[in-house]
Amino acid sequence: PGAVRAPMVGTVYLTPEPGAAPFITLGAEVREGQTLLIIEAMKVMNPIRAPRSGRIAKLLVTSGDPVEYGELLLIIE
Repeated sequence: PGAVRAPMVGTVYLTPEPGAAPFITLGAEVREGQTLLIIEAMKVMNPIRAPRSGRIAKLLVTSGDPVEYGELLLIIE
């Protein structure tokens, strides 16, 4: 429980634009529905939202990483 997986193939971005503050950091508290990161797929920016409230326990990707469908992105405790 708390695992957030990639719903599509694409490129991960942890910030809304280059030079901006990241959406989340390790240890940060998040609310259900809050944007955690963006996955770009075919030039479309898809926000990935928190499925539940909690704390970011593990962040397994960095900005610019390619991800596959179902790949583990982060864990919310």
